[in-house]
Amino acid sequence: MASPTTHSIEQCIENCVRCHRLCLETAARHFRGEAQIEAPHLRLLLDCAEICRTSADFMIRGSDLHGETCGACAAICERCADECDRHGEDPHMAACAEICRRCSETCREMAEATSRPR
Repeated sequence: MASPTTHSIEQCIENCVRCHRLCLETAARHFRGEAQIEAPHLRLLLDCAEICRTSADFMIRGSDLHGETCGACAAICERCADECDRHGEDPHMAACAEICRRCSETCREMAEATSRPR
C-alpha cells in the first residue's frame, strides 16, 4: 500500500484537532447546563476528544505507530458520530457528528495506508 502523502497527513491532523475541540466543546455544554447529555454519551465525547488529540500528537511528531492510533481513532469517531446523530436536531450535535465522520474517514485512510502485513 502507498505511503500517506504530506497533504493527507496534514488533513488528518487538522481533522483530529478539530474533532478534539468540537467533542470537548459539546461535552462542556453539559457541564455548563446548556444541554443534558447522558453519561455514556458524555464519556464517549471525552474518549473521542482524547483519542483525536493522541492521534494528532503521534502524527505531528512523526511516530511510526501513528497508524495504530489512527485505527483506534477511526473506530471511536465513528461510534461518537453515530451517537451524536441520535441528537441531530441539536445543531451542536449535528456539527459534532459531521466532524467525527470526517475525522474517522481520514484516520481510517491513514491507518490503511500505514498498515504492515503481520
